[in-house]
Amino acid sequence: MKTHNFTIIASGAGATADDEIADRLFEAGCDDATLSFQKGVLVLEFERSARTFITALLSAVREVESAGLQVERIEPDYLVNASDIAKRSGLGRAAISLYASGSRGRGFPSPVARVTTDSPLWDWVEVASWMHREKKLPLDVAVQARVMREVNRVVVEKPRSSPRITKKLERELETA
Repeated sequence: MKTHNFTIIASGAGATADDEIADRLFEAGCDDATLSFQKGVLVLEFERSARTFITALLSAVREVESAGLQVERIEPDYLVNASDIAKRSGLGRAAISLYASGSRGRGFPSPVARVTTDSPLWDWVEVASWMHREKKLPLDVAVQARVMREVNRVVVEKPRSSPRITKKLERELETA
C-alpha cells in the first residue's frame, strides 16, 4: 500500500453544521481527510492508502458522494505556471524558464493558456510526460497527472442531476 495525496473540492453542504458534515463524511469512510471551508467551498485534503492512485481517488469520490456532497473538482489542477512546474518536479524555477524558452533541452511543451502574458499556463500532463521522457520525473508522476486531468474532465462535464460519476470514470479511464 502506498499513501496518495490529493484534494477534493465539494459542494452541497449548504447551511449544514460543520460537525454534521464531518460526521457524514466520517461515516462514509473519509476518515483520512482533513476538512476545511475555504473561499466558500468544502475542501477535503486526503492522505489515502491504496494500491494505486486511481483506486485511492475513485474510492474517495464514491465516499464523498455517498455522504450527500457533490464533487466539484480534484486538485492539484492540471493547469500550471512555471513556479508550479518547478515545485511539482523538484527542479529550480530557473531551469524551468530555460526549458520553456528553448535555451535548454528540446521540445518542451508550449503553454496552453495565457500565452501572451507574463504568466503563461501549461498542461501538467504534457509537461510531466515530457519530463518523464527526459528522465526528470518517474512514470508514476506522469500517469497520475493524466488520471487527475481525466477525472476532472468527467467531474466538470457530468450532468448536475446525476450525483454518481464513478462508473463513468471507471469506463473512461479503462480506455485512456
